[in-house]
Amino acid sequence: MKPGLQLRLNQQLALTPQLQQAIRLLQLSQLELETELRQITETNPLLEFADESDEPTLDADGNLSEPAADAELPAETAAETKTEDWENDPSREAESYGSSGGSVNGSGSGGDEDDFEPQNAAPEGLREHLVWQLNLESLSPREEAIALAIIDGLDDDGYLHDGLAPVLAALPSQYGVDEAEIDAVRRRLQLLDPAGVASLDLRDCLLAQLQQLETDTPHLALACGIVEIGLDLLAKNDLPRLAGKLKAQIEDVADASALIRSLDPRPGARLDPTPVEYVTPDAYVWRDGTRWRVSLSPDSQPRLGLNQHYCSLIKQATREDAAYLRGRMQEARWLLKSLQSRADTILKVAEAIVRRQSAFLDYGPEAMRPLVLREVAEQVGMHESTISRVTTRKYLHTPRGTFEFKYFFSSGVSTDTGGSASATAIQAMLRKLVDEEDTSRPLSDKALAEQLNERGIQVARRTVAKYREQLRIPSSNERQRIN
Repeated sequence: MKPGLQLRLNQQLALTPQLQQAIRLLQLSQLELETELRQITETNPLLEFADESDEPTLDADGNLSEPAADAELPAETAAETKTEDWENDPSREAESYGSSGGSVNGSGSGGDEDDFEPQNAAPEGLREHLVWQLNLESLSPREEAIALAIIDGLDDDGYLHDGLAPVLAALPSQYGVDEAEIDAVRRRLQLLDPAGVASLDLRDCLLAQLQQLETDTPHLALACGIVEIGLDLLAKNDLPRLAGKLKAQIEDVADASALIRSLDPRPGARLDPTPVEYVTPDAYVWRDGTRWRVSLSPDSQPRLGLNQHYCSLIKQATREDAAYLRGRMQEARWLLKSLQSRADTILKVAEAIVRRQSAFLDYGPEAMRPLVLREVAEQVGMHESTISRVTTRKYLHTPRGTFEFKYFFSSGVSTDTGGSASATAIQAMLRKLVDEEDTSRPLSDKALAEQLNERGIQVARRTVAKYREQLRIPSSNERQRIN
């Protein structure tokens, strides 16, 4: 008997390619978006940037748009956020800079001037810096080979944390060197710049730096003694025990400790070749009378459009070519609509954040209110996952600085008045209490919790300890100073 056929109906949610593209564009930063669009325009002849052609371009609806010389806000955004106060509108300031200087993609309007871009040399790292100094030293080929093996074994902080054994293993066996010879070369490297590089541990690093100071440096001998036998007590800032252990006056121990703290415990870190990354705000906030206004950055919406010339060729092309061009045009229009949707979403989320955190803009971090993704999602009528994508690597420029959207989101802690205070506000209060404390009698975590409780913030000691660690504030023992 043959099995019978069965018919089943089910519902399934599928993301269209257009929706997938919109979601992908939404989570990109400005720099990543610029790179993505450059790659897309290389494969789609109907798309082009407005700054690449003097000809009019077409938008997603097929309307002509003349390319402007300067960057400008989208029309609907600019009309809403016009103000007579030029200085209070940061987006206008950014626009004026963009018209006279470079843009995100590195192109600028130089007029008759030569468009020479500065060609910066590759940043010098720790290895290159040390090798350059080795060339100035009088080293034998054998010693130079050992020195290069040591340099290759350094970590980013300039330490040989794994000891001399890996260096010995990296050298050819025919050299016949031992660890004593390697250590002798290592000590010569410690005399190079930065001082203390090629050390085995923190104690070795600090001693190497102290030994390079002038012999008449005040409290130098006492500082060396602290590093040799009392580094653990120094980490706890236990000056009385240090004074007793070294049989010295506590005032002298305090001065010697200050000398040690002036040293660099990570000598190789300051030669990190990683370039500094700068962020470009996606939106700006400024005060307009008694209200806070929000506008998109001029660079947040790339000036991308349809190429009029190629669009006009569709009617004249053969059937096969016309089908190809119509397909590319449809893809281009989807992309332009996705970009407009991205800009609108960023603006809506920024406005929702500003409405909720206006007290932060007025009074600072201590006035930050609790905010979660769900609240913004309900305000703008979107899913929480969409809000999460928008708040990642998107930045808001405010009179108090430039912050990632995520900075304005934090959980709440209940207060005596029945309300709640954000974790960011509590951390700001905690920082202020520590800054104002008596350094000779610093506040413990329990005392800090009591101070916050007196201000109506119900927070436990362990919560204070967690926030203090997040702020990288040392414990009370480590913050103690002898006046």
